[in-house]
Amino acid sequence: MKRICIIDYGMGNLRSVEKAFEYLGFFPIITSSKEEIEKHDAIVLPGVGAFDVAYKNLEKLGLIEILKKKLNDAIFLGICLGYQLLYDFSEEGNCEGLKVLSGDVKKFPQKQNIKIPHMGWNKIKVKETSKLLKGLDGQYVYFVHSFYVDNKDKEIVSSTCEHGIEFDSSIEKENIFATQFHPEKSGEVGLEILRNFGGLI
Repeated sequence: MKRICIIDYGMGNLRSVEKAFEYLGFFPIITSSKEEIEKHDAIVLPGVGAFDVAYKNLEKLGLIEILKKKLNDAIFLGICLGYQLLYDFSEEGNCEGLKVLSGDVKKFPQKQNIKIPHMGWNKIKVKETSKLLKGLDGQYVYFVHSFYVDNKDKEIVSSTCEHGIEFDSSIEKENIFATQFHPEKSGEVGLEILRNFGGLI
């Protein structure tokens, strides 16, 4: 039985993620319990909202240490804010992150005719080596964000997207997978991505 642990730290669309995994035949649980998180080999960190608030919530719940531990030994999926939190620093709230991956979270530059936040469907350009996004090059997925990740190590970038600038829309590094877009809101394409993640467990 493939059980997936969705971390509840007060920042997100937990039920949407849970329902998507249930639809695919997985057995997700939503929890903020360190003991429960410890038991699982598949961890999902979703998230919607402000980076600095999210990090403080993780601190208050005492989840920083267990998260860093599980990032070493569990199959991990970060979604949107859960992707951004993996990095060194965010301009949103001038806040340090988990520092598991090297890079910074930056605000989209103001450009004529470019709306911020970047909201809605957009096309991703996928690397052939991607395990999570295999066969999905050129597909449309759903975004909601005003900040983007600038990876120092571009080798781990598995897809990019255009919104005024080209930005890193997903990464894959060993057991860590993360997307700036929301698979749970991306229809059949999103379900395929979550199915691929489940297949890695």
